[in-house]
Amino acid sequence: MKSHYKVVVIGGGIGGCSTLYHLTKEGWTDVVLVERNELTSGTTWHSAAQVTNFGAVQTMVGLKSHSIKLYKELAADPENPINYHHASGGIRLASTQEHLDGYNHFISLAKGMGVDFEMIDAAECAKRHPLIETHELLGGLWDPLDGDIDPAQLTQALARAARKAGAEIYRHNPVENIYQKPNGEWVVQTKNGDITCEKVVNAGGYRVNEIGDMLGIKYPVISMEHMYFLTEGIPEIADFGKRVPLLRDPLDDFYSRQEKDGLLVGIYEQRCKTWGMDGIDPNFVNALCPDDLDRCLDNMERVFKRMPCLERTGIRSIINGPITYSADGNPLVGKTPGFDNLYSIIGLRAGLGEGGGHGKILAEIMVHGESEWDTWALDPARFTRHANTEFTARKAVEDYQNEFRFHMPHEFRPAGRLAKTTPIYPVLKAQNAEFGVVNGWERAMFFKPDADFEFKHSFRFTDTDKIVAAEIKAVHEGVGMMEVSGFNRYEIKGPKAAEWLDSLMCSNVPKKVGRVGLCYFLTGKGNVAGEATLAKLADDTFWYGSAAASEYHDMDWLRTRLPKDGSVVITPMTNTHTILVVSGPKSRDLLASLSPRTDWSNKAFPWLTAKPVFIEHAEVLAMRVSFNGELGWELHVPNEQLFLVHSLLDEAGKGFGLVPFGMLATESMRLEKSYRHWKADLITEFDPFESSLDRFINMDKESFPGKEALLAKAGQPARKKFVTMTVDCEIAPAHPGDSICLDGKVIGTVTSAGYGHRVNKNIVMGFVDPAYAKEGCEFDVEIIGKPYPATVVSDSLFDPENVCVRS
Repeated sequence: MKSHYKVVVIGGGIGGCSTLYHLTKEGWTDVVLVERNELTSGTTWHSAAQVTNFGAVQTMVGLKSHSIKLYKELAADPENPINYHHASGGIRLASTQEHLDGYNHFISLAKGMGVDFEMIDAAECAKRHPLIETHELLGGLWDPLDGDIDPAQLTQALARAARKAGAEIYRHNPVENIYQKPNGEWVVQTKNGDITCEKVVNAGGYRVNEIGDMLGIKYPVISMEHMYFLTEGIPEIADFGKRVPLLRDPLDDFYSRQEKDGLLVGIYEQRCKTWGMDGIDPNFVNALCPDDLDRCLDNMERVFKRMPCLERTGIRSIINGPITYSADGNPLVGKTPGFDNLYSIIGLRAGLGEGGGHGKILAEIMVHGESEWDTWALDPARFTRHANTEFTARKAVEDYQNEFRFHMPHEFRPAGRLAKTTPIYPVLKAQNAEFGVVNGWERAMFFKPDADFEFKHSFRFTDTDKIVAAEIKAVHEGVGMMEVSGFNRYEIKGPKAAEWLDSLMCSNVPKKVGRVGLCYFLTGKGNVAGEATLAKLADDTFWYGSAAASEYHDMDWLRTRLPKDGSVVITPMTNTHTILVVSGPKSRDLLASLSPRTDWSNKAFPWLTAKPVFIEHAEVLAMRVSFNGELGWELHVPNEQLFLVHSLLDEAGKGFGLVPFGMLATESMRLEKSYRHWKADLITEFDPFESSLDRFINMDKESFPGKEALLAKAGQPARKKFVTMTVDCEIAPAHPGDSICLDGKVIGTVTSAGYGHRVNKNIVMGFVDPAYAKEGCEFDVEIIGKPYPATVVSDSLFDPENVCVRS
């Protein structure tokens, strides 16, 4: 074993072996994998190993498609074939209209990634899968490439190919400690000696937090016990003449696939159990948890009704083993925030089916700095300090119990709630606020007409839209107030702060004290990495604001570029301040009534300026900016005075008709202005020109990250172009991921959508082929299974001249 490598991968399951393999494919061969026992001896060996194309976002569909293609190639090796039952087909059953609507959305989403699904009715489900009964069944989603694979053979094939390319693997070599040298290199201390390396990958499976303890990290990943059983032979399977399709049932919480001449049946029981939270026996290797089929009895009766053949079939064996879950069910694949050279590929609850794609993404990030796809859905930086072990356990249990029940639009499930609240949460709750969650923060979505109003989650328009429309009308005609909890905020200070920020942004940074500007920063490949509002408060002081979800992402991006001489200091303020938005034509009068010594006139306090003000005796920073297109201010309030300021505004607002409004109203209004949302419309797959941000880009600046990549693309045609559209559909909005088509051919993808209540238009934003990005171009947008005519419109449907915000 050498004493120095470029990369050390810790863990020999599907995640570690896939990472090693893909690093060699990207040209890095000075890489090593260390495994405490045998390859696949953790979770991988007992995986049910289903390989499906189904994914909730396009990145997940893409990585699964890559896995399928890769596994098919590996399985075809004549010297080392793999038992891969490719394209057996699979059905996800639908028992409600919500299931059908969701599946139709996923069909359209997958189409944009070149993947074909099919909706079939109940009779066709029974025809394709002869073992099921069709009670309560409306239809199903057919995945023609669904299949299963031998987990050990697959992992060994990846390891074999990596070794052949020059990588090394050391088994029976547990890691005992990890520390970092002053120069940033890691020392991985193993049973068989120390290894110094430039980069470390945690692929530790269910021992992820044992590795985390060595690094001083608590990952938001825990394990759940999961059971499946193998049946005796079933005559109907032998008589079918081909492999029985895979089956997944969100109503009865189970899945099944053929195993030899019987079935493998997995249960997602409601009385589920976490595993290993108090430590894991060092000798738990190639091991299982005790059988506990009794806790699945609530499911079994329903499973037997769906597949009556099980009532006549014996159980051959029971497998009960740990599988890992993150705090939102998606893996953590990428760079660990707070570190420059530490990566993870963990929380792989469906590791075998997705592992090929996860390894590809991680290798691309490590070698090139970014993947071909936007990987925010997998980014470890999406979790912040609220995602502790207990929070993760609660979310994992909830996710396990809803394994095949996809999230509905605007659905925020109850586990782990109230992780982050502001001092006025009880006040908004008493006003009948319906809350959602943004980076753990409770944020009001809308205000119910009464406490008993039921918020129905649907892919279609509902009664909630009428409530949102009323909130918007009140803001547009009078004045409204909204709390923006968890808005990401840093103070950036120092003699070189202005020069440093200007060197990072592809946009112009505000030069005059008191000015506010919207700025963008790019990836190394010139694609959009982030968006920030910069307010210059003094010659050496800026406030930096961005989306709540970007807290760790943006800090990491800035931290790694700080001057070494200490001339710039960043102070986090996300948890110390909260925004109160006051918007509408009466907002100036309301604020002036509480702050008479401040001149709130348009001349003294113009658009895109910031200044400290007093709201009675509370000192806040007021910024005249608007994300909703109306005259308004953001009041950045220290949390210890938030209740005071909110109470003052609420009381004084009675004389002005003040109404509370929520983020659903803001979402509608920002769509009418074509304002972008980070990680919806602003993603790392496209550059700022493709994202139609031309007016924010200053290519005359001497340099900024990504400029060389943009210059290298000069003269080349754009891959896509961001546009705003209206769509002629009265029953539903479009949803992110829906396909945009011309004559049935996909020409683009929806990124944001919703109804614009001020302009009475169903609005869609997204990326389309450049040839169709001109105003007036017509095509179709697919909405829950049907194409609807759409037209490209100007960038701002509401108040395109910005008369309101400038008034």
